[in-house]
Amino acid sequence: MMRLFSPRKTTMLFVIRDKSKTPLENLEPILREDIQKIWDGVPKPHAHKDTPLSEFFNVQVVALNSYEEKEELFREQVSNLRDRFQQSIAPGGLAGDRRGVVPASGFSFSSQQFWKVIKENKDLDLPAHKVMVATVRCEEIGYEKVATFTADEEWQQFEEAVQSDYVPGFGKKISSLLDRCLSEYDMEAIYFDEGVRTSKRHQLESKLLQLVNPAYQSLLGHLRTRTLEAFKESFDKAVEKEGFAVAARDSTQIFLEKFDKGSEDATIQQVNWDPSKVKDKLKRDIEAHVVSVRATKLSELCATYEV
Repeated sequence: MMRLFSPRKTTMLFVIRDKSKTPLENLEPILREDIQKIWDGVPKPHAHKDTPLSEFFNVQVVALNSYEEKEELFREQVSNLRDRFQQSIAPGGLAGDRRGVVPASGFSFSSQQFWKVIKENKDLDLPAHKVMVATVRCEEIGYEKVATFTADEEWQQFEEAVQSDYVPGFGKKISSLLDRCLSEYDMEAIYFDEGVRTSKRHQLESKLLQLVNPAYQSLLGHLRTRTLEAFKESFDKAVEKEGFAVAARDSTQIFLEKFDKGSEDATIQQVNWDPSKVKDKLKRDIEAHVVSVRATKLSELCATYEV
């Protein structure tokens, strides 16, 4: 894109409307810093890699007061700004350097050449207007939906509840909240470019699931703990009635199935999270308890025979 710039400087005039009490001297450096960041991000030929913005552009900033609050001052400022445009090709005006000025009789040909340059240089390609609008608006809708979800009282109650215990019906309820949030996005974004709104919907869904995942993991942790404690109590009683081997086999199967039912109840329909790692941890805990009980029983038997 740099090769399209002529050696003469182009003036970029930024007009700030409805100036507040903040002095222009404080606002202008912030604006210039943002412009510099944009310039730094522009791909440049090697010869112009370190060329400063000031080599090509003369950046100017003006501020206008509020029309509603200071009408007379606003009109005066606008009049002064108008004069700057009307006298733009005069020495010191906005255009200043007149080497690029084209006579009116050559405007048609000049315009054709502009269009030729634009068509031949892909660097100047811009996304379709509807795509740009869709991108900005769909992102805004997405941010709004994330904020709405995090502020939802039902979600906050579930998020707090799973910190201390397993919550039945978690998956179904959270799925419903997510579905409602995504449906609202779909309704508000329906008339925007399909490709953009679909892409931003995926991003929204991903952000929502990132918010939900810690609660889901906490829920599985409580489910594992509850299942293990229930197994220990049941197994210790079953050993006395059914014998060690049968009790170990049957109790393990029963409580792993209970974990499966609990994790299924926690399943969120919008995502396929795998609870197998938590289940594997439960298996190891169950096996460790079985081994511990076996060792205790053997120790008791040995003590009995020694007596």
